[in-house]
Amino acid sequence: MSKLPKLPKSIHSTIWLGLLTFLIVTMVVPAVAHPDDWVLGSTAKVGGNQELVSAISNPQTLVLEPADHGSELLEQGKTLYEAGRFAEAAAVWQQAAVGFEQQGDEVGQALSLSYLSLADQRLGKWEQAQSAIDQSLKILQRPELRQQGSILAQALTIQGSLRNAMGQTESALESWQHSEATYQSLGDEVGILGSQINQAQALQTMGFYRRSRKLLEAVNEKLQAQDDSLLKVKGLRSLGVALQVVGDVQESRKILEQSLAIAQKLDSPTDTSDILFSLGNTSRNLQEPETALNYYQQVVTKATSPQIKTEAQLNQLSLYLELDQHKKAIALLPAIESNLAQQPPSRTTVYAAVNFAESLSKLAAASTRQSQGVPIPIQKAAKILARAVQQAMELGDPTAQAYAMTQLGSLYEQTQQWSEALRLTENALQIAQGNHASDIAARAAWQLGRLHKQQGDINEAIAAYDSAVKTLQSLRRDLVAINRDVQFSFTETVEPIYRQLVELLLQPSVTTPEPGVVSRAKGSGEISQDHLKKAMQVIESLQLAELENFFQEACLKGQPRQIDQIDQKAAVIYPIILPERLEVIVSVPGQALRHYQTYIPQAELEQFLRRMRQSLNRAFSERARLKLYQQGYDWLIRPAESELEDYGITTLVFVLDGSLRNLPMSALYDGQQYLIEKYSIALSPGLQLLDPRSLESNQIQAITAGLSEGRQGFKPLPAVKRELEQISSKISTTVLLNQEFTDSNLQNAVDAQPFPVLHLATHGQFSSTADETFVLAWNDRINVRQFNSLLRSRERQDTNPIELLVLSACQTARGDNRAVLGLAGVAVRSGARSTLATLWAVRDESTAQLMAEFYKYLAQAGVTKAEALRRAQLALLKGEYNHPVYWAPFVLVGNWL
Repeated sequence: MSKLPKLPKSIHSTIWLGLLTFLIVTMVVPAVAHPDDWVLGSTAKVGGNQELVSAISNPQTLVLEPADHGSELLEQGKTLYEAGRFAEAAAVWQQAAVGFEQQGDEVGQALSLSYLSLADQRLGKWEQAQSAIDQSLKILQRPELRQQGSILAQALTIQGSLRNAMGQTESALESWQHSEATYQSLGDEVGILGSQINQAQALQTMGFYRRSRKLLEAVNEKLQAQDDSLLKVKGLRSLGVALQVVGDVQESRKILEQSLAIAQKLDSPTDTSDILFSLGNTSRNLQEPETALNYYQQVVTKATSPQIKTEAQLNQLSLYLELDQHKKAIALLPAIESNLAQQPPSRTTVYAAVNFAESLSKLAAASTRQSQGVPIPIQKAAKILARAVQQAMELGDPTAQAYAMTQLGSLYEQTQQWSEALRLTENALQIAQGNHASDIAARAAWQLGRLHKQQGDINEAIAAYDSAVKTLQSLRRDLVAINRDVQFSFTETVEPIYRQLVELLLQPSVTTPEPGVVSRAKGSGEISQDHLKKAMQVIESLQLAELENFFQEACLKGQPRQIDQIDQKAAVIYPIILPERLEVIVSVPGQALRHYQTYIPQAELEQFLRRMRQSLNRAFSERARLKLYQQGYDWLIRPAESELEDYGITTLVFVLDGSLRNLPMSALYDGQQYLIEKYSIALSPGLQLLDPRSLESNQIQAITAGLSEGRQGFKPLPAVKRELEQISSKISTTVLLNQEFTDSNLQNAVDAQPFPVLHLATHGQFSSTADETFVLAWNDRINVRQFNSLLRSRERQDTNPIELLVLSACQTARGDNRAVLGLAGVAVRSGARSTLATLWAVRDESTAQLMAEFYKYLAQAGVTKAEALRRAQLALLKGEYNHPVYWAPFVLVGNWL
């Protein structure tokens, strides 16, 4: 293969802007009503890829004499900052701060230091940024400067921004609350609203969804009461972007459209193009690519800023590539290249160049045009990135340099120039780590792991992947604080890092068995116990990351646990789907971990799993279904069969992966019996999320709620009334049926009394997105986020959490292969220790019978929740409803005790 040219000597040290800005220009910062706009009085851009939430505070300007050199330096720094030349801006503001100090002008010194902290934040110089803002606040909090309230409020806002960027969300919230209080004392309503938007996003990050939402609604109410003005335009746009960040995309669109209408009415082309850009991002998030393309085209047509015009074109380009519209993508290239060449050096320009190069790289992969063996777009991308690296070095911007170098290393990886790729990537990683650019460091470490793996250096590869995973875990809050489809694809950019690490840890033997044949390894065989334990931990961490991505919140706190500490009669089974094989790790109390593998390509395995799910239809041949489920048993259980029997295992806990989550493990067949006839079965998203406590059978009380009548387009469930009556005959219950089952009545019931069980017999849906996961009440749908807040309200009242949540009529969304994620999401976020739900809709008559049996056994002393469910399923299996379609979909998620 022909090679890319060697790098120029000047690029000796040596974007994934990280997982926050994955090489597309559609981004909304996972951030705040940023102080840039408040203090500097303009709409700031970050990375050429993302636009900061527009600030809505009146820019406070320090009143100095025009001839004052310090004032000139402040303005010069602002100009440099807004151009993305952060290092130069920092140097100018540092000079201004020294000058003001020498003049004895403490106010000017404090303001310069605040500005300096902003620039240092952009450069990733956290210690310097902290020092600057601490000095500024120390000056401003002196008694003789108390009248400088507006500057103090700005400094507090900047302090909050810094704390938020460093992951100190609670401290950031405190800073913004103090900022709001200061603005309150000044009567500055605009500053108050900006501080509240910041606080709402901090609350969202901390998991206080209802408080965040309530605060944003209050902000909206105040904005709606204002007369139309450019200030209102910016405020509404800030709110629209904030709503997008917290996941309320439909409301975000509504607010942004209102902001656009006012901007157009007031004839503000700058605001109009900015809002159109945000609406394009929103449409893209809503999977409406044609609408998004239309918005971006309007930006290109109307924008007065070359910067935002280029960003819109870059978004169009990436969308065309996603849609495989390559001719349209190619037609855009000359205009983008020309626009980029005309822009002055800045971080914005560097990031846009990286974005462009990434799209060129993707286009090259699909292109057949060759020039000396290397696709033309690859050559062009290499030149663009080399220039971007050089610009970043000249700007003194190491973060931008690491960003561009990482992508350039990726190009060399693509053309199989391994030594150049390795050198660039190692240097980029070193620079990123040295400048606290963790998002770029994660990407570079992943890339380094791939390169070491390619060269056969497995230990170095594992170390690099491990570094990438640890960095991702430290970035959890940032990774989920932004809308996934706009900002990055979890399945394309985060999940592979975890899976590829597991694949390395479980490297197969040199001799590969025949496809479909199970290869067994036990205890300390060819794969070390350390690697097996590490693989378990990584796959559990992936489950946690996937759930947080589902909710767009860093909301889960895991605690590593061993099965020995929980249940001596339970074994945990981890099936892991890898590209060329199915791995299974089994953990039995007191025993060495064991693992076995089946060599089958992932595509073939996925097709087989789909046939397994389809075979549960009653129209399917029983013989064919049993054959499929016996094969599944052979892969997952049979190699460990004798060990499970030898150690008296009675419960199997599955930590399922991928499409396996769509299948009922209870229906696996050994040739004589279903698995449920031999073991109690539970599912878990990972033992680290488990709260191991058993339910006291003599204290079972429940709130039961349900809909037997049709509502909101959903069909009636006539057997629900009998289901609730039968439960009431087994245990003490408070019943909410039909009109009584409203979200407010349920909230009141939850708050009014302690109870261990909540049983909801109503329609609902589990989806791979939180917005489409809900349960149906009489008056409305209760979204999973609202549901979580509703049920967790009593945690704040210091009462016991719910032991068991039962959702007896919900189903997974059709056509959604990852819909079971919604079930796990409800289970984890509800606060309940266990959740009993169904994988598909079941006849309400058979459900009523199963639930009656379940509560009968649950009320018996010494019977675990998993065993009670097993006995109830067996009651159906041995009766009228013996087909798996009736009893198999019921799954217990979480604590099985």
